[in-house]
Amino acid sequence: MSGGGLLVAGTTSDAGKSVVTAGICRWLARRGVGVAPFKAQNMSLNSFVTREGAEIGRAQAMQAQACRVEPTALMNPVLLKPGGEKSSQVVLLGRAVGELSARGYHGGRQQRLLGTVLDCLEQLRETYDVVICEGAGSPAEINLRRTDIVNMGIARGAGLPVLVVGDIDRGGVFASFFGTVALLSPEDQELVAGFLVNKFRGDVSLLEPGLDMLHGLTGRRTYGVLPFRHGLGIDEEDGLRVSLRGAVRESVVAAPAGADVLRVAVCAVPLMSNFTDVDALAAEPGVVVRFVDRPEELADADLVIVPGTRGTVRALRWLRERGLADALRRRAAEGRPVLGICGGFQILGEHIEDEVESRAGHVDGLGVLPVRVRFAREKTLDRPVGRALGEPVEGYEIHHGVAEVLGGEAFISDGRGQGLDGCRTGQTWGTHWHGSLESDGFRRAFLREVATAAGRRFVPAPDTSFAALREEQLDRLGDLIEQHADTDALWRLIESGAPQGLPFIPPGAPA
Repeated sequence: MSGGGLLVAGTTSDAGKSVVTAGICRWLARRGVGVAPFKAQNMSLNSFVTREGAEIGRAQAMQAQACRVEPTALMNPVLLKPGGEKSSQVVLLGRAVGELSARGYHGGRQQRLLGTVLDCLEQLRETYDVVICEGAGSPAEINLRRTDIVNMGIARGAGLPVLVVGDIDRGGVFASFFGTVALLSPEDQELVAGFLVNKFRGDVSLLEPGLDMLHGLTGRRTYGVLPFRHGLGIDEEDGLRVSLRGAVRESVVAAPAGADVLRVAVCAVPLMSNFTDVDALAAEPGVVVRFVDRPEELADADLVIVPGTRGTVRALRWLRERGLADALRRRAAEGRPVLGICGGFQILGEHIEDEVESRAGHVDGLGVLPVRVRFAREKTLDRPVGRALGEPVEGYEIHHGVAEVLGGEAFISDGRGQGLDGCRTGQTWGTHWHGSLESDGFRRAFLREVATAAGRRFVPAPDTSFAALREEQLDRLGDLIEQHADTDALWRLIESGAPQGLPFIPPGAPA
């Protein structure tokens, strides 16, 4: 018998669906409920590798952590990785199956995947007591409803009640709630049980008359009002929308352990992927992380990171056009720390042969690491472990580029002195491993090296545990649901489905 379920939809992208889903998952896990996350289709440049070697969205991996279960490909059967404005790589059940334009995907391929995603959802529901599903964008995207497999398509196919989340901090939340329901067909509206207000600032009593009026207009209740809280975001889904200015995260504010801070500049390359790699740095007291896109912004940086990208050749061209390529070469020549991760590692090498991603053929890299890269058609997906700077380190690999290291020192070894990944020349480092900086001992050792090279009296805090900080963050999300949502009503919704007799709100979906 299938377990209970719920679809968390949103009035817009970034309404807070991922955060609310993770919060509900952690609340249920703390109650002893066997719970799993699910997102039928995710568009994201931030991905993760499961233990069975499947690629899924990082948000679903983090939601699995909120559930205290191991992530699997079933939790995110379709992942779209944008390669530009008009096409994406399609990852099906953890494996890349090709590139498709938006027109090609929505023109037929997407609808044919509905059976696959429903099968994955059913397998999860047979295994867990509850599955909390996350929608994408808005369920009222009427131009896409015919081929939808992630919002009302999955809700209808699996008979799931739907909770619509709205970001009140943006304004217009009542119109967004009403309009979302009113643009759905009668059959879809029957599953929309109610609303959840997100990011509210102020006195809730001032909002309550509006919630009562919304109930009167729609016949649907509001299941909670979540207050605005800083630093609650989990791994973002869309690297295309990341801010190019300001702090990368709202990290814990703590005094540096040493006399100086350490400034980290991350080159905001096009199609930036897995920029969550720098979260662990931002969590360190005294480390200031920011995204940059101009060469003068590298001048005061103690460490510059060239991050992963879904378009290595395109990012390389962008660095040259911006003048950042010359600035990076000067830094390397001066012995000032530079770290390249995945696509950034490839960019720092001598040359790239790419007949797969960009089909540009031979392209010269920046030439600051003795590495040559050839793009293979099969993607490397792995969860390796090793040692670096005398400390254990683990990570995950997601790349088409195969690196041939021709000199320098190995960055990460197998513990017996044999090179395992990456390369180091002077103070320029490169690795294909994402997530390596989440290994606490290695991160501290690396930051000590950077501080010495930069002449900073920075000392890593001795007790920063990135895993513990993530757990605290997930518990805060669970607290948010437990303290500010009607959890009894939410449980009834999950267990019994949408209430019967919900009224139809005209005009409904257009023909």
